[in-house]
Amino acid sequence: MRVEKHPILNDLGEQKKVTFYYNGRPMEAIEGEPIAAALMNAGIRVFRTTAKRHEPRGIFCAIGRCTDCMMIVDGIPNTRTCVTMVKEGMRVEKQEGLASLNSRQEEEKK
Repeated sequence: MRVEKHPILNDLGEQKKVTFYYNGRPMEAIEGEPIAAALMNAGIRVFRTTAKRHEPRGIFCAIGRCTDCMMIVDGIPNTRTCVTMVKEGMRVEKQEGLASLNSRQEEEKK
C-alpha cells in the first residue's frame, strides 16, 4: 500500500524498519513515519469507534485537527496517530468509544 516509487517525489529507497505492536500483533513500519501511515500500509482502516453509535473511524484530516485517528498508544488514550511518529516497540491499540487514563488503569487491574 505504501508509495515506493513516485514520479515527482523520487523513490522511497532504503529506510530503517522498526517493529511496533497493533493490538498485540507485531507490525513493520518505517522509523519516524506516522502511526496512521504504518497502519494504512498494513491495510488497517478502522482506528477507533465512536462512543454513542460505535461507528468506525479512521484517518480523516491527517494533520492532527480532527479526532478520527485517535488510538491508545503505549497506554495513553486519545492519541492522534496521524501526527504521532512510530517507534520501535510501541504498542498501539484500537480505541473503543471514549477512553481515559483512569478507565484504562481500572481495566488493567481486573
